[in-house]
Amino acid sequence: MNIRLSAAAAAICAAFPAASVLADGEHVFAPVIVSATRIDMPDVDATYASEVYTRKDIERSGATTLVDYLARQTSIQVAPSYGNRFTPSINMRGYGLTDGHQNVVISVDGRRLNNIDMVPQLLGSIALADIDRIEITKGSGSVLYGDGATAGSIQIYTKPRDGVSVEAFGGSQGSLGGTVAAGVVRDRFTLSATVDHGQTDGFSDRDPSGHRDESKSDTWRVAASAKPADGLELTADAGQTRIDTRYPGALSVAQFRADPAQNDGRLYTHQRFDSDYWNVGADYRLADAWKLSARHGTEDKTSKFLGTWASQADYTYNSDELALQYLGERLSATAGVQGFDGVRKGEDNKTWKRNLGAFVQAQYAIDALTLSAGARRERVEYEYRADGGARLKDDARLTAWDVGFNYRLDPALSVFGNYNDAFQAPDIDRFFTCSAFDANFSCVRTGFNAFIQPAHAKTVTLGVNHVLPRNRLKVSVFHARLKDEIYFDPYTFNNTNLDRSHKYGVEVQDAWQITSVLAASLNYAWTRAMIDRENDGGTSLNGKELPTAPRHNLVAGLAWKVSDAGTFNLSHTWRSRAWAEGDFDNNAPRQREYHSTDLAYRHKLTKDVEVYGAVSNLFEHQNGVWVESQYRPPVVIYPVDFARTWKLGARVSF
Repeated sequence: MNIRLSAAAAAICAAFPAASVLADGEHVFAPVIVSATRIDMPDVDATYASEVYTRKDIERSGATTLVDYLARQTSIQVAPSYGNRFTPSINMRGYGLTDGHQNVVISVDGRRLNNIDMVPQLLGSIALADIDRIEITKGSGSVLYGDGATAGSIQIYTKPRDGVSVEAFGGSQGSLGGTVAAGVVRDRFTLSATVDHGQTDGFSDRDPSGHRDESKSDTWRVAASAKPADGLELTADAGQTRIDTRYPGALSVAQFRADPAQNDGRLYTHQRFDSDYWNVGADYRLADAWKLSARHGTEDKTSKFLGTWASQADYTYNSDELALQYLGERLSATAGVQGFDGVRKGEDNKTWKRNLGAFVQAQYAIDALTLSAGARRERVEYEYRADGGARLKDDARLTAWDVGFNYRLDPALSVFGNYNDAFQAPDIDRFFTCSAFDANFSCVRTGFNAFIQPAHAKTVTLGVNHVLPRNRLKVSVFHARLKDEIYFDPYTFNNTNLDRSHKYGVEVQDAWQITSVLAASLNYAWTRAMIDRENDGGTSLNGKELPTAPRHNLVAGLAWKVSDAGTFNLSHTWRSRAWAEGDFDNNAPRQREYHSTDLAYRHKLTKDVEVYGAVSNLFEHQNGVWVESQYRPPVVIYPVDFARTWKLGARVSF
């Protein structure tokens, strides 16, 4: 299999003969560093599949938010969750938009964003201006990240700022935003602060109350580090996010085709998010190769729905870690203990999910060969307390492990393989089912379902990296076997498990410096997600495809350096059709293809002054998320990225 992959890489690279060598023999691509195993190393030497985006990539894209960037510039499928742009649905490696976000662990500088219930990660709380690097690890990460890393993980990294910058932009649909960032970097300490604001008047028509789907977000963050003694580093960061958003409901197919911006006579959902967090940490170098680290973090969140069906949920998350790391010339290893305690307080109940895991991850380099291995043991506890009512408890003990290799055949070519065993413990919402609906088919009363089984995934990934002076090519193939994949059965209204399922696919990333002023990029994934056995639902699902998991995902781009001061970027995102959300028996109308053509231009007026402009969805493709409906027409559609948008902005640095 490795020989075939190597031959395939050589054949693909041979298609670009002009890119083979530079006149001076130098590479134009800077080394790409990955840190998913907490060992910084070039991505071409890693024992797992990765996808990395730098600050330069983010800036030239023209994206305004992290959600926009992930949706239009990466291999990950990202879409508003039932209209909510701040907690989007995520699909990676065929886990589908419905539950895919629960199969990928997302962290910011190690702070975990995953929730204990079915609510997706609050990506809208992360200011794009703070991000230095995004690292996507595919089919690996269960040893260090534990619960939920079945598809992989996404690590978002920031870095200390040195100096002051002020950025502001405005655009269509009443879009306004700005960021002020300042910081100092010295030998013994760093201090950074960021304040970010964004708002829009919305994309849809006014609802009966006179409101459009407007939104406003305000975020601030402060981070500091100090080295009071040799070998000791202390870190701390804190932040706050306030989001006020309205988002539209679904339209019928006829309404969507006539005008995806129309209001169907119902009020838009009005929701407010509040998030406050703080983290502290310490790293102490015991000896030249040994380091002891400790971390603690606390986050308090509130999700409040306003209007007719008002409700509120309050969350408190506490996380701790103690780890010991050894970094030798050949052997590197990290061992530690991680704890997480999360509680959601509803109007008449409290529900807990607690995780306690121990792990060890090691890597050994022998000349051109790198080997890695790791294991994790985790205990998950659940508790539910109703005010004056029942008290329910359950627990599970789960294991994850990972082995991999990377072999460098020559300076330009390396092959790698990875076998990962991962688990997903059910979120707290999975134990309840809807027992009563109102006239609009919204749930008005829930009942206890059952403590359903955790999901297990065994994933094999094989890949090749081929790096020439003007071309960087990465190709990987994967196959995942799943037992008890968790899903919501729309026919019985129960959360339950798929007995057996599997996923497989091919992933290709290529960056080509065509000339000194023109560069091209390609990111393509072909994925199949199949249900092998499940006969407990309302219909037999054997041999069906998992809904909301398109087979094809393509992002292609061109970057043209117009002058020493200006760069023009063109990209197009395409995703093929998929079965509508909830359509497990594959017989409802399929979701339409997703298209978005995006333009961006940045120009440096002086060393410290930069202006930019961007246009998204240039050809106004009507995108949407199809959802099968049991009570309305066969499917309804939540409009997504259906309007052309533009923005103009400037940044001044001091």
